[in-house]
Amino acid sequence: MTDAATTPPAPATGPGAIRRPVLTGPHLARRYAAERRFRLYGLAGIAFAGLMLVLLVGSIAQKGYSAFWQTYVEIEIAFPAVQALNPDGGAPTEEQIRRGDYLTPLRDALKEQFPEAAGDRKQRRMLYGMVSPGADLALRNMVLADPSLLGKRKSVWVKVSDDVDSLAKGHIRRDVPEANRRINDTELGWFDTLDKAGRIEARFNVDFFTHGDSREPVEAGIYGALTGSILTLTVTLLVSFPIGVMAAVYLEEFAPKNRLTDVIEVNINNLAAVPSIVFGLLGLAVFLNFFGLPRSAPLVGGLVLALMTLPTIIIAGRSALKAVPPSIREAALGLGASRLQVVTHHVLPLAMPGILTGTIIGMAQALGETAPLLMIGMVAFIVDIPQGFTDPATVLPVQIYLWADSPERAFVERTSAAILVLLGFLIVMNALAVLLRKRFERRW
Repeated sequence: MTDAATTPPAPATGPGAIRRPVLTGPHLARRYAAERRFRLYGLAGIAFAGLMLVLLVGSIAQKGYSAFWQTYVEIEIAFPAVQALNPDGGAPTEEQIRRGDYLTPLRDALKEQFPEAAGDRKQRRMLYGMVSPGADLALRNMVLADPSLLGKRKSVWVKVSDDVDSLAKGHIRRDVPEANRRINDTELGWFDTLDKAGRIEARFNVDFFTHGDSREPVEAGIYGALTGSILTLTVTLLVSFPIGVMAAVYLEEFAPKNRLTDVIEVNINNLAAVPSIVFGLLGLAVFLNFFGLPRSAPLVGGLVLALMTLPTIIIAGRSALKAVPPSIREAALGLGASRLQVVTHHVLPLAMPGILTGTIIGMAQALGETAPLLMIGMVAFIVDIPQGFTDPATVLPVQIYLWADSPERAFVERTSAAILVLLGFLIVMNALAVLLRKRFERRW
């Protein structure tokens, strides 16, 4: 008995028959070899892209990880007496404590530590420059937190200057000539003396996450920019999400198929590819010049980013709605539901995971945008932490841009550290989008 599965089909004959090529052994081997090469090319491309990504992130991390640590020096301070702050007697008020002189006790403590520098004006200036310019403010904050320090002598830890911090972190080489170093031999000797005495210590740089921007690298932080980013993205989400979802539902479920809707769809797809700076120009012309909204405010920044994010949310929302099987709609209509009930009770809840995924991706894109915000003035140097949507503010990408333009070496590591923080937020947002899709996605 002949096995039909192993019998090759008879070749087609006749004038109308289609002749198909029969792959023999060598032809089949060449095709498989070509497929293997194609797979290898794809794997090589992925490996190359992954290597470049690792090199990029590694280079940023290598430059920026040290910004998460700050060098401190221990100094014995004689805090001002109560009478120095309140000559009238009694406990000084908070305002009197704020106006007190804390720079003189700090300098006296440094001269007491290195008395050889007290008689030379140039050396005194170098000695005073060993600590951060904001060290006296740190002493004031200590007294505000604990007024019992007044009149007492206590060892405290204060930040060193940016040059000394760079020296402690190894960014300033010791084996180069003194003329080519930002730290001269005298300052180097003072640092080594303090280090051998155990008065130099590296601590986690909490101030990097709790301080706003500053002209001094050791005092600069990302808290103001981070707050501005959160306020800006809040406005973006509140504006773009409901409008984007409603537009997607209308275009996919209710809009008639005519020339007008075709033009709207084409324009939405085109807006998704428009350079982001164009939206900044639109915000400058409409929100600032026409409506007169406050410049450099999260409100304006959020509106501009909402315009930029809307096409992404609409396109993702329409794709998610289109993925819901028509049988769901037909079953609901067959049970007597109206078209609005079909969409709100059945189609939209099933499409919401895909819509949320597109929204998170659009928000992640908005988080990393800089160009449109530069056009509306969010490039200003702002020290204060924004308290509302109309206060002057900046955002994390713009803060990175400002620090990258600063000439100080210490700002290089803070720029890289801020990039790492921004990358962390982007990774978290994209991971959240993937988890939502995996958790709520349904396969029909």
